[in-house]
Amino acid sequence: MRYRELLERLYRARRGGAVLELGRVRSALERLGNLRERLPLVVQIGGTNGKGSTAALYDAIAREAGAKTGVFSSPHLVRVEERFCVAGQLASEDAVLAAGEAVAACDPDGELTFFEQVTLIGAQLFADAGVSVAIFEVGLGGRLDATTALGADVAAVTGVSFDHVKILGPDIPSIAREKAGIFQPGQQVVIGCAGRPEAGTLLEDAARAAGARGITRVSPRDAAALEGQDLGLAGHHQRQNAACALAIADAVERAGGPSAGHAARARGLSRARCPGRMEEVGTRPRIILDGAHNGDAARALADALSDVPRRDLIAVVGGSVDKDLADVLEPIIRTASVVVATQAKNERARAADQVAALASSLCPQARVVACPDVAQALERARSLAGGEDAIVVAGSLFIVGEARHAVLGGTADPFPLSDPAVVTSR
Repeated sequence: MRYRELLERLYRARRGGAVLELGRVRSALERLGNLRERLPLVVQIGGTNGKGSTAALYDAIAREAGAKTGVFSSPHLVRVEERFCVAGQLASEDAVLAAGEAVAACDPDGELTFFEQVTLIGAQLFADAGVSVAIFEVGLGGRLDATTALGADVAAVTGVSFDHVKILGPDIPSIAREKAGIFQPGQQVVIGCAGRPEAGTLLEDAARAAGARGITRVSPRDAAALEGQDLGLAGHHQRQNAACALAIADAVERAGGPSAGHAARARGLSRARCPGRMEEVGTRPRIILDGAHNGDAARALADALSDVPRRDLIAVVGGSVDKDLADVLEPIIRTASVVVATQAKNERARAADQVAALASSLCPQARVVACPDVAQALERARSLAGGEDAIVVAGSLFIVGEARHAVLGGTADPFPLSDPAVVTSR
């Protein structure tokens, strides 16, 4: 299998949408030789916001403690390989292809969905690499997410906010039930303090009802106690994610996994990196990329931007048609002098002129321009910015991915390939 062949196979599966159901993945795990038994310890991380950052923070802690880790994350920004990291490095193309061949061989009729395939590729790749801790970020929801079929030893939910309401439910209790669906008997469970406070008790009750062996609930005081701790990820909200990562480290140790002492924890927190999360990729003007794509994440980004030294703020923004884009844009562009509305090369992207019209109504004092191509939108923002200004790119991880590639270069996938949000049934 060549890399393009793998992408084409995934693209064909993607056209079927996301099918929330666990039976196919469990059957495939058996056909792959009881693959789960080759993963000594699995950590699953769900939640509305902060999953990727928390995974990156705990991964860095575990590696500083001497563990060989694997991290499965989504979505990717530029290349599918980004979803699979081993020992802090992107998995090699050869390793991804080998795992992809194994998954394709156990699915000759092409029944597995896009996300089911990439989840299984991650599990196969990590087993082949001999990782001691495999960390899986939930894709959507939790209860019926493909990663849940792995049966994690430690399950964490960073918090619950509004997102994907047409799929997960219209209110916090409904969304919390879906997120809490990752909890299983005998697990060590961690409940973070991000998102809406009322969700914490709902998650704790669900973990108890599921038969969790141990439940740790991270409090806002745990996050506040990290004031002054050097974090590799920028923004006040990252203290919540760091507190959750530290609780995961404790839970892993209780589950029989590797232990991390104080020094390893401090080094890990300071060395963690997560592309596309308050990531600075340029200077004069400063360019910051952040994948905030729901209201709570956008408000956290706005708070973080208040600490960024700058004269004026230029916002390059866009979003998906299935999002409450006003709730996302308003906090980000509130203090912007210029807004460049754009759209990703994705069929779910909101048209740039629609984004511009919304931005004009939300921020009438700003100059608003529309530029449908992300790379050109970023170049337009640069042309309008002075050396002391800051440019923020936000509203969609897909836009962030295209902007990141425009700034940093490198090899991109030959055609856009992203997680489908449409849920279908078979």
